[in-house]
Amino acid sequence: MQLDIPFIWTAFTEIIKALPLTLVIAFTPILIGLLIGIVVAFLRMNPVKILTPIANFYVSFYRGTPVILHIMIIYFGLPILFESIFGISLNFVPIAVFVIIALALNAGAYLTEIIRSGILSVSKGQIDAAYSVGMTSLEALRRIVLPQAFAATLPNLTNIFIAFLHATSIAFLVSVKELTGTANIVASSNLKFLESFIAAGIIYWGITVIIEFTAHRLERKITAYSNTGVARS
Repeated sequence: MQLDIPFIWTAFTEIIKALPLTLVIAFTPILIGLLIGIVVAFLRMNPVKILTPIANFYVSFYRGTPVILHIMIIYFGLPILFESIFGISLNFVPIAVFVIIALALNAGAYLTEIIRSGILSVSKGQIDAAYSVGMTSLEALRRIVLPQAFAATLPNLTNIFIAFLHATSIAFLVSVKELTGTANIVASSNLKFLESFIAAGIIYWGITVIIEFTAHRLERKITAYSNTGVARS
């Protein structure tokens, strides 16, 4: 068997059509996960009766089990839950939505620890100084704590972005036509599996390079702000 190099380009042009869906599945969970992570991080740093043990269990469970398990539980379990409790069928919901929910919950657990470590990296002296000049807790959080925490955690956040871009490939197991799923369809139709997956690999690699380049530029800009200790209003 010989490598059909021209077909790699043919496969590339077909697989690239699935890139928008792949990016939505990759980045939407991160954005939702950031919100979850901020809330859960503060619950773990400032214990609240009942809520903090739940938060601890959530982080432990999602960090201690594989992402494919989360997708399968949400994909099969959520429709059953809604039908048994509310009598509502979720057949009309796109499969990609279940994948996004599962990945968002997974992202939230990992981002909780990343955000918590970033917040702890900001010295208490800076927070006390903010209070001394009349800032409220919310202002101190927005202008001092979160900008510096974000700068400190940016390398880890970049790794999470890249990891979730690659994790979207699991979605093809539940028939979501993202990059890997589309590559498998193209390969099956033409019996050129190696060429199709080489094309998919080139796309994944290209997006990863763009993410790393963007993160590097962003890190330089954020570091310039964080060196002042206060973000602009």
